[in-house]
Amino acid sequence: MTEQSAAYGLTEPLQRAIAEAEELIANAPFIRTEADRLEGYEYLSGRIRMAMQTAFDYDLEQPLFVNPTHQFSKQGLDNPDAIYFNAYLREGVEYVVRGRRGTSADLSFQVMGGAYTADSAATSLMAFDDRKLQLDYDGSFEFTYTAEPGAKTLIVREVFNDWDTENRGTITIERSDTLGKPRRPLTQDLLRKKYEVAARSLTGSIQTWFAFPQFFQYKEPVNTLTVPARTPGGLESQFSSIGHYELAEDEALVIEVPRCDECAYQGIQVGSDWYASTDYETHQTSLTKAQAVTDPDGVMRFVISEHPPLDGQPIANWLETTGHRTGSLMLRWQRLERDLTAADGPTVHKVSTTEVRSLLPHGEPLTPAGYADRIAARQRAVARRMLS
Repeated sequence: MTEQSAAYGLTEPLQRAIAEAEELIANAPFIRTEADRLEGYEYLSGRIRMAMQTAFDYDLEQPLFVNPTHQFSKQGLDNPDAIYFNAYLREGVEYVVRGRRGTSADLSFQVMGGAYTADSAATSLMAFDDRKLQLDYDGSFEFTYTAEPGAKTLIVREVFNDWDTENRGTITIERSDTLGKPRRPLTQDLLRKKYEVAARSLTGSIQTWFAFPQFFQYKEPVNTLTVPARTPGGLESQFSSIGHYELAEDEALVIEVPRCDECAYQGIQVGSDWYASTDYETHQTSLTKAQAVTDPDGVMRFVISEHPPLDGQPIANWLETTGHRTGSLMLRWQRLERDLTAADGPTVHKVSTTEVRSLLPHGEPLTPAGYADRIAARQRAVARRMLS
């Protein structure tokens, strides 16, 4: 074999990791149907995508924000209303973050120490939202941050309450001491390390998100939601309510929650047993307070079921389970101006589908064309967020 055609064997760790990951997915304990297994393989494609991005896109010498979580790469019960950015940090180094504030409901920053694993969680070292930024007339901002001991990742979340009217901003990160310098040259050792990082990231992330909901969601009784509490992980102005569901084909959950006007963002979502968002682009599996209908008494009433809840007809606040008999539930309130109490939280009723109408004093069915228009609007909005 010539020097030019020599195979380095650099991808071998990743090949082994993909095979191991496939075994984990194929034998997941919650798989009940062929559809569950196929969804698992789609989930696996996102884990491979994220592992490669984590290993090859980041550079501690030339940092940048990457977007590892989106509709094609889901993890950690990702919020359908959020765009996530991650940048990896080196302790003791000064970073300059610049951007222009868009019109999204919330823009938050969090520095994490360590990492989420199957038996431990990352530690929040610092968290704040855009209210702490000094914005120029055009929404531009700039701040510096010197990575403290233990700092590993800077996470930015841009969260949208109204997909139709709110627009993305921009954001960059740089190291002043390496700006203008060339990237380090490729070597076999460097590439070998990158493939090894990708391999560890792939299997580690799957094991992590298999274990994570057992610490939180699945400790709660089925078909219930918790009292709103500060979200674990250190986001100071975010509260959440969590739970999980198990519904037969002829059963539904009716969730009542007061509309909160003391927060910029309020949302509800249905997740899968893979602890990931379900199809929020071509199905309605999440709603914000801007998208949902609020009844005259100030309460939003959501129906979670497999089939349209009113005699086979959808309603504005219907959340589809998309074939999942079981899954996760989560409500979020962000950029809060006050702490929440039990009175702000949800009430859950498990009923047969024939009983749903009695719990919806103001709910009116939508025509199939009207519901299709809602889904089309979601598709257009998701495409705008990805492309802008």
